[in-house]
Amino acid sequence: MPDLFDTFETSDPGAYGFAERAAVDAARRRGRGVGSNRSGRYERETRVAADDGWAREEEDEAPLRTEVLIDHSRSVIARNTSPDLPFDRSVNPYRGCEHGCTYCFARPTHAYLGLSPGLDFETRILVKPDAAERLAQELRAPGYECRPIAMGTNTDPYQPLERDKRVTRRILEVLRAHRHPVSIVTKGAGVTRDLDILGEMGRQGLARVYLSVTTLDHRLGRALEPRAASPQARLRAIAALARAGVPTGVMVAPVIPALTDHELERILEACARAGAVSAGYIVLRLPREVRDLFVEWLQEHRPDAAERVMGRVREIHGGRDYDAAFGRRLSGQGVWADLLRRRFQGAARRHGLDRRLPPLRTDLFRKPQRKGDQLALDL
Repeated sequence: MPDLFDTFETSDPGAYGFAERAAVDAARRRGRGVGSNRSGRYERETRVAADDGWAREEEDEAPLRTEVLIDHSRSVIARNTSPDLPFDRSVNPYRGCEHGCTYCFARPTHAYLGLSPGLDFETRILVKPDAAERLAQELRAPGYECRPIAMGTNTDPYQPLERDKRVTRRILEVLRAHRHPVSIVTKGAGVTRDLDILGEMGRQGLARVYLSVTTLDHRLGRALEPRAASPQARLRAIAALARAGVPTGVMVAPVIPALTDHELERILEACARAGAVSAGYIVLRLPREVRDLFVEWLQEHRPDAAERVMGRVREIHGGRDYDAAFGRRLSGQGVWADLLRRRFQGAARRHGLDRRLPPLRTDLFRKPQRKGDQLALDL
């Protein structure tokens, strides 16, 4: 039987085609987050699996492998003007995420590629192998204005593929050479492999890292986030980053009502003990296809809590499954959302996580001298 973590690569554009809409057998998707592979919302056709009597049994039983697709994007810095976000630019080395978090708000972006936000999102990953080179070009562009770059804003820069691809590390090397500030959010303990870079940048005021922690329950975490680092591994990563001199925080995200919200105080306490110095939280968001995928997960893994969870979700989003309005989409509204906010503020204050960190430095930014560059005149 093929290894569950087996991968293969392709640069064939035809490989981007849409996938079947069907529930996938539990044995085949073992170690994956969601249970189906719905066609993307832009597809003109929907595929439904059907047994015509000719299916090969060995193909039906083969575990899903991770397919690596090559993304040759011409630029890597994405810009945004969202009033909800504390940054205006970000870099994402990967599109899709092997962590397989069932609730991931980024899943709908796979539909833009003609792929499914379901299992395709976590098994067909686009890698940007030349992202570091592209970034260096953009940082050297005339008139570039230095502001902190955020990583981990869409998909995780420390998902399992980073062990081999090392795209994130090469990006950090470029940022270090330019003394460019960066903030990272991740669920991956692999961030500690870059302590040599992050520690140096952190001590210079150029880097900070937030570990995203959803639950301290190992079994629940494995079901919700099947290939992300365990809660205990994330706590160890916080401790390692703090020892290396990297300002490190915790992002309790997402807070899932009636499922993980009762852990809020314990998560903040555990992370503070590990060395976190600041904290934030985001309530569960279920945009577009994520809603149905998450409900499917609830029905499979927590059927007894499904109605209660979704009822509370609608309560915090103004009677809807999701409210995309700025100012409400990340924190919700209403009585329950207000209670959660007060609980968070109280716990953060008790554990010293309510401090406001100084802004990352931009005054150290430089463009490293390269062969053929005109030398600067010292007047």
